[in-house]
Amino acid sequence: MLVVDDEETVRAITRRMLERAGFEVLLASDGLEALEIFHREGANIVGVLLDLTMPQLDGNATFTELRRLDPEVRVLLMSGFNEQDAIHRFAGKGLAGFLQKPFKPETLYNKLQSIFAGERVPEKAGPCA
Repeated sequence: MLVVDDEETVRAITRRMLERAGFEVLLASDGLEALEIFHREGANIVGVLLDLTMPQLDGNATFTELRRLDPEVRVLLMSGFNEQDAIHRFAGKGLAGFLQKPFKPETLYNKLQSIFAGERVPEKAGPCA
């Protein structure tokens, strides 16, 4: 899983949540770094947690480029903005879901379970992880 957020604290906390759920995690501090990582590791990345507001390359531009590189990549948008406002610009573009920041581990696990429904995800992924 690739976590893209310009806030170090958010990256660190999200990494811990995902690792507890059994995911291997890569971190990027902005969209440019995320694309570099995705170019190298894309075949090993099952999904991307992407912040909407970042310097250099924002979530919208990063999402567009990720989907160009891999039209099947699952991108879960994270934002402190209102969900309706945040995802409006992604309508019809294949966004996998949205997480309102801050979020609890259970919220993240439930969202991941819905995104990967019917697929093999780490066995520990779930509310009791």
